[in-house]
Amino acid sequence: MKNKQLWINHIKGLCICLVVIYHSVITFYPHLTALPPGLTEYIAKCWIYMNLYLAPFRMPVFFFISGYLIHRYIEQVKWQACIDKRIWNIFYVLALWGILQWLGITLINQWLAPDLARNPTSNAAYSATLMQFVISMAKASTSLWYLYALVVYFIAFKLLRAYKVPVLIALSGIYVVISFMPLPWWGMNSVVRNMLYYGLGAWFGPQLLAWMKGFSFRQHPMICGLVGIGSLALYLVNVPLVISVVSIFVIMKIFYTLDSRRESRPEAFLNIVGSNTIAIYTTHRIVIEALSLFTLAQINQGQLSGQVMLAILLFYPFASLAICILTGLGFRKLSAKMFGDMFFSPPAKLGPAASAS
Repeated sequence: MKNKQLWINHIKGLCICLVVIYHSVITFYPHLTALPPGLTEYIAKCWIYMNLYLAPFRMPVFFFISGYLIHRYIEQVKWQACIDKRIWNIFYVLALWGILQWLGITLINQWLAPDLARNPTSNAAYSATLMQFVISMAKASTSLWYLYALVVYFIAFKLLRAYKVPVLIALSGIYVVISFMPLPWWGMNSVVRNMLYYGLGAWFGPQLLAWMKGFSFRQHPMICGLVGIGSLALYLVNVPLVISVVSIFVIMKIFYTLDSRRESRPEAFLNIVGSNTIAIYTTHRIVIEALSLFTLAQINQGQLSGQVMLAILLFYPFASLAICILTGLGFRKLSAKMFGDMFFSPPAKLGPAASAS
């Protein structure tokens, strides 16, 4: 029987890879203070700009798929049966890993960069006090804001499912407004901006996927060209909404077409990664902090040869990605075998309404 959902898992795998690369770049290249002018500086800037331009193609499709996969819970499953799996489970992982990231990254900074000044309010992981940590988490100023968003989105879209079109129109307007007047908290800004994509998946995902499967680019070249030019023009004036929606459609069409020609396999790399997105997402930020601080010290102190430094600058995001994936997968297996998977799912005896699911 055809594994009809595997191609969607492959997209999830691609998305989490892009997220890890994004964090690898922003924690490394902007902090290189001893690069000589020339090729090395050019490579660093290329990674920074490429990372920036990938933004419309990273989280929108991730959130659309996240919404699509819980469509049934939104439309058919009663609240009592949703609380444990769709709300409590995610909140548990968010709270637990928020604390683990805070403790882990604090210790890493004290060990590898004790003199480095961090803004304690910029990220919950850099908090100096418990109160700062709680406030930052409440404002979604955390590297785990994706999990924060999943909890908020599920509750909001299940409550508002009787007003689908007006809500999505309002979210589109809000998106455009905050493109020019961002909210003061970067995490909450990201949560609000991506809400529309999750809603499209949660409310209209099955219909949009059915339409996507039957759509042919060859039969509508003029329309595709005009949409592409229009979305790019809006993106250049800081309104990436349309190009993000288009990217969702194009990415899903590509993966669906590839799956139609050659069926996705469970042992494929992207399927394995896509099946373990939460483990990779929660662990990667700690790994990246240690890796970036260590590597930055070697480069900024001039302890590496020119050839080694050039190789690092070229391939650092890919090396970081490989290490983060292996760490996430390994820790997930360790959690399952030794701790009853308590690092990624709440202990049954502590989970509320366990019998209702």
